[in-house]
Amino acid sequence: MAAVSGFWRQVVEQLSTALMVVDPAGRILAVNPAAERLLGRSATTMRGKDAHELLHRDPAGGALLREQCPLLRALGEGSVARGEGDSYRRGDGRLVTISWSASPLTVGGSFQGMAVLFTDITGDRSTGRERAAYTSALEDLTERLTLVAEITDVLGQTLETDEALARLGRLLVPRLADWAAVDLRTGSGQVHRVAVTGPVGRDAGLEGGREHLPETGAADRSPLVQVLNGGDPVLRNERDAADTAQPPVTPLAAVHNDFLRTVHATSAITVPLGSKRQITGALTLVRTDPAHPFDTEDLEVVSDIGRRVGLVIDNARRFGRQRAVAEAMQHNLLAPLPQPGRLRLAARYQPAPAGSQVGGDWYDAFELKDGTLTLVIGDVVGHDLTAAAGMAQLHGILRALAWDHTGPPGTVVDRLDDAMPAITTVPMATLVLARVEGHPHTGPWTLRWTSAGHPPPLLLTPGGHAHYLEAGQGLVLGAPVGTGEGRPNATQPLPPGSTLLLYTDGLIEIPGSDLGTGLDRLRRLALTLAHASLDTLCDQLLARMPPGSTDDVALLALRLPTP
Repeated sequence: MAAVSGFWRQVVEQLSTALMVVDPAGRILAVNPAAERLLGRSATTMRGKDAHELLHRDPAGGALLREQCPLLRALGEGSVARGEGDSYRRGDGRLVTISWSASPLTVGGSFQGMAVLFTDITGDRSTGRERAAYTSALEDLTERLTLVAEITDVLGQTLETDEALARLGRLLVPRLADWAAVDLRTGSGQVHRVAVTGPVGRDAGLEGGREHLPETGAADRSPLVQVLNGGDPVLRNERDAADTAQPPVTPLAAVHNDFLRTVHATSAITVPLGSKRQITGALTLVRTDPAHPFDTEDLEVVSDIGRRVGLVIDNARRFGRQRAVAEAMQHNLLAPLPQPGRLRLAARYQPAPAGSQVGGDWYDAFELKDGTLTLVIGDVVGHDLTAAAGMAQLHGILRALAWDHTGPPGTVVDRLDDAMPAITTVPMATLVLARVEGHPHTGPWTLRWTSAGHPPPLLLTPGGHAHYLEAGQGLVLGAPVGTGEGRPNATQPLPPGSTLLLYTDGLIEIPGSDLGTGLDRLRRLALTLAHASLDTLCDQLLARMPPGSTDDVALLALRLPTP
């Protein structure tokens, strides 16, 4: 029950029907007070015991083979099961005949055990029909508990509003309703119907397009308007048709009434998303079969779901605002590129895909005091605002250390590594620092660089050749101090017409593949684009990234002029 709080915990504790939770091995994890009373045993004495060995007996009171136990069979299969006529031994030795229903419990797709509801049917063997109905009710209750827990788990796995609503629709339809509609407040006094899910999935035609309607008109008796204005959850069945037949007062109520008529609703529940203090929107569930209307128990379930969904959407919106701030900050910290002489530069920064947080990737290019062009590509460990802030710190400090330094790049990076713990919040980072030595107009040009654990630069040369510059590799920034010999440096002539690519690991990480596969893919792709303009090259490298990446990407490209 860890995933179910508040209302449902009270339901379980006050439930007159016995409830037992067992793990995949059949050990008892928890029982409710009704189970303690029925079995004549305390929860403490039962917890951790093998349920079959402790309780299950044959009709004569003897031991029962494990192979003959239907509950253990259901545990092995992870499937819903039920039965009646099984004999359980109480703590006082007396046998009771029970009817039971078991449903699997999963968390994040992982099977965690079973919830078993059971009742004493000793002395009542002639009321099969009533027992069947009661068992069905038990199964329904178990399904509702499982659904609420599953929604809590599944929606907690995303911070994207649209994805959360898509998952919600798939969970509610058709398990609990035939149709589901979600209306969200936009923050400007308006409401937008953002998701409608029916028997065949998402129905964009009923979502209202880009229509945003005012939520005024608290006097309107429409369930949607009442709920959005802080009213209680509303359950409407066919017998309440007289209330809904009145002309709607507001455009919002008209849209909602049209939706109910279009889907041929015979029963509907509308509940707020969130709490009374913070109503994010409303959830409406519809059934179209007159023989199976919603009841007050359904209303309680959907109300609890609404509270949970409202919290998820509120978190997603806050995350979106934080992400937008972080991305804007990161873009603004990436300085404009110089264009020294005939050398040409282009760069791109691409935030991580939806569902991931902004990272600490950055690029930089600037001219030193003596006019030498310096290139930087780096990646601060982490994917949050702290990483983005750490990137800004390293960006400024590295520029200051390199500005008037005429020695090799490794010396500058060693000084940065020494200073980093004292004047930044960055625990660890990778980077490449490179100098393009030579006259900016006439050359010849030489690349001198050092790498602090960063992916190697890629050099494209005329004639269709491409190779990685793997020399000059040293430890990442923030790693334990080594031998004190200083960071390695490397040099490479840059032929006229060649192109140099510096990038972060988001460009070469392919989900499900190793790093070598990603490097080989980038090399082949860059070769096919070698004759394109620098801007086209950068755009296409990002556009052709494999799907599934969860990292941001920084890319810096240098092209040397042809003779």
